[in-house]
Amino acid sequence: MNTPKQTADEKEAALERINGIVHESLDAKVKFFASHVREVERASQLIIDALKAGQKLLLFGNGGSACDAQHIAGELVNIFVNKHRKPLPALALTTDGSILTSIANDSSFIHVFDRQVQALGRRGDVAIGISTSGNSPNVVKGLEAARYQNMHTIGLLGRNGGRAADLVDIALVVRHDETARIQETHILIGHILCQLVEEAMFGQIEVAVTGS
Repeated sequence: MNTPKQTADEKEAALERINGIVHESLDAKVKFFASHVREVERASQLIIDALKAGQKLLLFGNGGSACDAQHIAGELVNIFVNKHRKPLPALALTTDGSILTSIANDSSFIHVFDRQVQALGRRGDVAIGISTSGNSPNVVKGLEAARYQNMHTIGLLGRNGGRAADLVDIALVVRHDETARIQETHILIGHILCQLVEEAMFGQIEVAVTGS
C-alpha cells in the first residue's frame, strides 16, 4: 500500500508543533512550582509523617489520573531510586475490577472511591485525590469520605481546583486549561513526592550516571 510522503512544509510544521507542545508543558510546570513549591514540600512532609507513624496512603482518580494514582503507588510500594529500601504502604483504589464494577453496578460509579475509602482508610492515613478539573464526582465523594474518617487529604488538581480544592488539607492546583499539560505536571509532582518521601524515610543515595 502506497502512503503519501510528507512534504517539507508538513515536516517543518510538525517539528514546530512538537516544540510548541514541549514549551507549553515546561511553562505549565515552571508556573506551578513558582507559586506552589511550599505546598509540595508540605504535602511531602504530611506523607512522611503519616508513614513514619505506621499509616498508609490511598490514591484515586479517573482515566489518566487513575494511571497517575497507580504510578505513584507503584513507586512507593516498590522502589523509586533506592533499590535496597523497604516497601511503603500505598494503595491505588483504581485497580480492583471486581470492587469497581460491583459498586458501579449495585450503586453508582460516583461511589467507587468513597466505599473503598470507608473500607480501607483509617484515621491518620493520607488520601490523594487526583482530578484535572477538581470536579470529578467520585473523587469528590472519596475526599469527603476521607475527611469524615479524619484522614489527611491532598488534591492533585487542575484548572481552578474545582470542588475538591475545598475538601483537602493541601491543594496542588495546576492552573491550566489543557488536560494533557495538567497531567504532565501532576506526574512531575508525584515523582517529586516519591523522591522526597523515599529520601526522608531511607536516606539519599548516589545515583550512578552511565553512558558512552
